[in-house]
Formats: sequence, structure tokens, C-alpha cells
Amino acid sequence: MSKENVKKIQNHLAFLYGPQTGEECFARLQEMLDRFKRENRRPLQTNSGLFDVRDVILITYGDLLTEPNQPPLQSLQSFHQDYLGETINIVHILPFFPYSSDDGFSVIDYKAVNPDFGSWQDIAQFHTYGVKLMFDAVINHISSASNWFKNFLIGDPNYENYFIEVSPDTDLSMVARPRALPLLAAVSVAGETRHVWTTFSADQIDLNYQNPDTLLDILEVLLFYVLHGANLIRLDAIAYLWKEIGTSCIHLPQTHTVVQLVRAVLEEVAPDVLLITETNVPHEENLSYFGNGYNEAHMVYHFSLPPLTAHALITGSAVYLSKWASGLRARTEATTFMNFSASHDGVGIRPALGILSPEDIDFLVSRTLAHGGKISSKTNPDGSTSPYELNITYFDLLNDPGSDEPLQIQVKRFLVSQAIVLAMVGIPGIYIHSLLGSRNYTSGVEETGQPRSVNREKLKLSQVVAELGDPASLRHAVFYGYQHLLKQRIAYQAFHPNGSQQVLQLNDAVFSLLRISPDGTETMLALHNVSQQVQTVSLDPTGWGLTGHGAFVDVLTGNRHTLENSDRLDLNPYQIAWMRWVSED
Repeated sequence: MSKENVKKIQNHLAFLYGPQTGEECFARLQEMLDRFKRENRRPLQTNSGLFDVRDVILITYGDLLTEPNQPPLQSLQSFHQDYLGETINIVHILPFFPYSSDDGFSVIDYKAVNPDFGSWQDIAQFHTYGVKLMFDAVINHISSASNWFKNFLIGDPNYENYFIEVSPDTDLSMVARPRALPLLAAVSVAGETRHVWTTFSADQIDLNYQNPDTLLDILEVLLFYVLHGANLIRLDAIAYLWKEIGTSCIHLPQTHTVVQLVRAVLEEVAPDVLLITETNVPHEENLSYFGNGYNEAHMVYHFSLPPLTAHALITGSAVYLSKWASGLRARTEATTFMNFSASHDGVGIRPALGILSPEDIDFLVSRTLAHGGKISSKTNPDGSTSPYELNITYFDLLNDPGSDEPLQIQVKRFLVSQAIVLAMVGIPGIYIHSLLGSRNYTSGVEETGQPRSVNREKLKLSQVVAELGDPASLRHAVFYGYQHLLKQRIAYQAFHPNGSQQVLQLNDAVFSLLRISPDGTETMLALHNVSQQVQTVSLDPTGWGLTGHGAFVDVLTGNRHTLENSDRLDLNPYQIAWMRWVSED
């Protein structure tokens, strides 16, 4: 190990557990890392050039696409090869391990592939086609059906400190709650009733990181993921990791230290593996997981982007979105944002707090319910509940399923929302149901009783292929419109994750970005009309640092706009214009 990493890791462990226990942990961790290096067959790469303009992430469940007599992971691979090989180079397979609830986020065995999905061989097969993989590290909690918890229940002394026991009389009112469910669950341990900490559900038992054995076992799991092909590791619900009674138990210094420890371990043995933190919290809290720009997450989710983009499209005004985006800056060249509009969960409301007014948030909630969606709530410190998440497909959030509005307009409205995600600085993450233009799966909600099922429908691959082949279908219109955007997005260095971004105030109804490549040689003016009316913008290349004679060429249409003709540009309703500056000097 390098002296720098040795010092980092020792300091982190000492902060968590004290000098003596920290040193004991370090010795055990060093043995683990030595073993990893002997087993690792991946070439050791540097972390230079962490991000690429071609980086686009597909987010999907491992069993979302199915075909008879074929493991779903193989169906997913076939779909990617046939339809996405040119445009998407990273696949985020949501937890593909055996699970007991929450569609995978209650993991029974961290080291096994769900046999209903396929095998480790199926996972490895993605790499043979040049696809990078993001693995989920669901390490805040584990399933009540896991061997770890079963051993705890029978009183196995090796697992007695792996979970957090709390008396139900303890004052836990300060604890930040992402769910409107009990924080403690009663269980029988060797015939005695005890209460364990369950942040998300009674089936998802929180792990006790005050026990160093727990941390070391989890680090071993993460190294196992690297050995099995993880190029990116997503730390699920990481903000709640460390618990201290008498605090909010969210974003604690110990939690950040654990993230820093994971980063230091990866820097030592797999510096090309990227960490991404999933923290559905207000914007500034989310950004804290960048650390100093080199010691925590390489990427954080842009959780404020989905509600702000939806608000812009629903109201026809990009004012709030533009104001928020104007303050965005990546910490360093080693950090960037993961931009997305929809996910397997829903559209979080908390990340919009302080940006949108309470009335605007209520408006989004009302729109969701009116369009057939559901609302997930959280418990507040005073015992009341408030909206936490909009559960609805992003297409139906923007478009009323009961409307007779022409499909062409609905698709244009949706695609401009996705173009915003693609154009912004960062790496796009595209949920497969958005890529396919899926609508609300209301029957699924009725079957499961879970609001999140609305955006988690399992699809038959043959049916998807048939709809993609039908020019009159919604899936065809959304998918191929999306593909056109993606092909242009990855073709121009101006959209590079390390490129610069300037938000331009050209028109309240037009979300306008000036994107410049990292080397400064390519400039793209990205315009997005979020309204259903024609909007006009004024073009001022000199004011944007573009000197000499030139023209703007829309890379989406090929249309050329010369300033000799006009310094004003009209945008049709929901038009997207990505205008590359072409110098004519």
C-alpha cells in the first residue's frame, strides 16, 4: 500500500473506532487487500480520465425484460446489443441479488445472483461487449431473511453486534425519517423480545457500523463486487449509515468517514472504479458527499433535477430550473453529477425544498394524483407526515393519461425534459421505462399495494420489440426520438462531463445552456423551449466569448442560423435546439 493511503485508512479507522481498535482493523483490512490483489485478474488502471463524453447510464432491473426459456439478464443483454450498443455504454443493474422485498433492496445474500435473473456468468458477459456495469451496494440494511440476521436471532455471538438494538422507550424524535413507518421492529432473539433499528421497513434491518466487524465484512463485499466486474459502485441510502442516538442519524461525520474509507480502499486496489452516492435529500446536503472533491464520491445524483424539470414543463417556465442550475459547479475534475429525471423509486420532493415554494410543491403533488400517480410520505419530527416522493412514470407526470391531446405533442413535451437531462453538465442516467415511454402501471400498484410499483412494470421483450417496430406506437416515438438525442449528445465534446456550463437567461420559457468542451475548442448552445408557445431568444455570440464570423448549426436538424440574417431565433413549442458554433474565419 502507498504511504499516503496507509495514513488515510489508518486515520479513518482511528476516527471511527479509536486508535487501538483502529489499528487492529487496519491489520485485518491489509490482509484483505493483499488477498484481493492476489485474486484480482483485472489490470490495475489509473484514475486519469475518469469520465468520457460517451458515458451514458441505463438504469434497469435485472428482470425487467423477460422472454420464455431465457434468463432475464440475457434478455437485457440482447436488448442492449440490438438497440443500445451505439448510444449507452454503462448499465446499472439494480440489485440483482436474492431478496425478500422492495424489488431487490432487501438483500438476502450480497454475493449471489438471484437465480431467477441468471448467473454471475451472465453478469460477466456484459463486459465481453464493452459494456461497463454499475453494481448496487445496499449496505445500510440487509434482509430479515439473510443468514446474518438469522444468526443474530438465534443468539450467535459472532453476529450479536451486527444490528442495532434500541429500547422502545428511547427518545428517537430527532431521527430523520424517510418513511412513514415505525423506526423499530420487534423481533425474538433466542426467545427474548428485542427491538432493532429499521429505517426503511421491518424487513430491512439496519446494520451496526459501530461494530468494526460489520464494516470489515461490508468492505469485503465491495471488493467482491470489484472482482466480479463492477466499474461503478452505487452506495444506496448511504446518508443513514451511522446511527448516534440524540442526533438526526443522517449525514453524520462517521458516515462521511466510511465513504472516505471506501474511496481510499478503491484508490489502492481499483482506482478506475467509481463511487456514486444515492442521497435523496436537499441539494446542499447532497453535494456534501463530494467531500473535498477527491476523497468521497466521484458522482452524486442530481436529485433536485427531476422535480425542477417537471415543474418547468408543467408550468411552461424554466425560471426555477435556471436559477438552480446557475449555481452548479463540479468540485473538481474528479467529480461530476449523475443527471436523471426518473428512477425506479420516483420523483423526490425533499431535494426541491428551498428552491420551489410550498405552493409549487403542492402543485406537483396535485398534478401527480390527477395523472393517476401516488404519493409516498415521510414522518416529521413532530409525528406528522409530509410528501416525500411522487410515484408516477415521468411521461405521465408531464402528460395526462386521460387527455385527448395529440400523442405527438405529448412526446415532444416529454423529450424536451429528457434533452435537458442530456445537455446538462454531468453523466446522464436513463431509467429504462423513460427510454421506452412507459405509462403508469396502475394494476401493479393494486396488486402489490406499493406506490412505487407504478414505475416498475416487468415487460415482455417480444412485446417491446413489436412496439418499437410500430411507427404509430408511443414506444416507437419516444425511443427513437431519445436515440436521436443520445447519438448527438455523445458525438460532441462540448457535452463532456468535465466541460464547462453556463446558464443563459434568454427567455423565461427557454432553458438555455452554453456548453464548452474541456479543451475550449467546441461550443454548444443548448436551447429547450419548455412551453407550448413559440418563444424567441436573442443570440449574442460575442457576449458569450465567441469572436469572429460564424454560424450556429443545429446538430439535431442540420439547420444553419447565420447572424447576418437575424440575431433572433424562434423556437417552436417544446422545441429542442442544440446549436454548435461553427467559426467561418
